[in-house]
Amino acid sequence: MHARADGFYGKLMLTLAKTDLLILDDWGLAPLGDRERRDLLELIEDRVGRRATLITSQLPVEHWHASIGDATFGDAILDRLVHHAHRITLTGGSLRRLATPDSPDSPAD
Repeated sequence: MHARADGFYGKLMLTLAKTDLLILDDWGLAPLGDRERRDLLELIEDRVGRRATLITSQLPVEHWHASIGDATFGDAILDRLVHHAHRITLTGGSLRRLATPDSPDSPAD
């Protein structure tokens, strides 16, 4: 990461920690590496109870622990993320398919 090499990392993490709403979009698309797990835990620890974090994911919550990839970090991160979370589970088809006129899921006229 270039931010570490040029000394910007600390400033970046502080900015993310102080952001009123941090959005983690498409959570769990790829497993986290060791450095990513450590960075995420540090960031979440700095935000917990102070700032809002919104997570979107197609990966069911019960698979998040495996996606983090380390049991100890998984426990620590998820404890902070989901302890006071409001979970909204969406159902139904993809809105991207619904927007395509030729899609079988398109609303009828």
